[in-house]
Amino acid sequence: MKTIGLLGGMSWESTAEYYRLLNELTRDRLGGLHSARCVLYSVDFAEIEHLQAEGRWAEAGEVLAEAAQRLEAAGADLVLICTNTMHKVADRVQAGLSVPLLHLADATADAVKATGLTRVGLLGTAFTMEQEFYRGRLAASGLEVRVPDAAGRGLVHRIIYEELCRGIVREESRAAYQRVIAELVAGGAEGIILGCTEIELLIGAGDSPVPVFPTARIHAEAAVEAALSAAPRLPSPPGGVFALDRPPA
Repeated sequence: MKTIGLLGGMSWESTAEYYRLLNELTRDRLGGLHSARCVLYSVDFAEIEHLQAEGRWAEAGEVLAEAAQRLEAAGADLVLICTNTMHKVADRVQAGLSVPLLHLADATADAVKATGLTRVGLLGTAFTMEQEFYRGRLAASGLEVRVPDAAGRGLVHRIIYEELCRGIVREESRAAYQRVIAELVAGGAEGIILGCTEIELLIGAGDSPVPVFPTARIHAEAAVEAALSAAPRLPSPPGGVFALDRPPA
């Protein structure tokens, strides 16, 4: 099994879920006492959140690029950024690596398209819902992406940062998210992408009238599949970001 590098801590609440999922999925695939080969670099999220809030994305990209290089030095054969929002700097992270970066939006788009759906609602941080780095990548994969209205986006964003990133899960917030989801479905969404890795701490399949796509789980599944693939290590395209090809069925 290849070694999976986890660039986490954004927040650690969802990074802990990544670790659990990687090990459970590896055990399910290999049986017995097998667990995932992985290394973790966990950043201080307060520093990253400060750079986000001030729009200092280039600086944030440098921080994550350096952390990713440390993962590679520790033996990672592929790297995951364990957060949707920080894929805004994915190109910068990949540019500093000689191993592949498994892009979360690509893995998510593949999972959605595998169900035959094309119109999806997207929940996430305001950065993820409003900016093109994520929505545009999903659209380039052939998906029609819809987001909540301004009030809904504000509510979803606030609950992520003020509650979920702090490990707070409230029934009132679940009900609020369900209302936002219902509005997206009424507007034509056939599925809902939980486009922040903390959201699946709050929302599950039973909370939506249409399929939900939990991005941390999807990312972990794609990583385990890639790590167990017999394919050789892929070269990094200059300045590019790509998803690993899945092994043939």
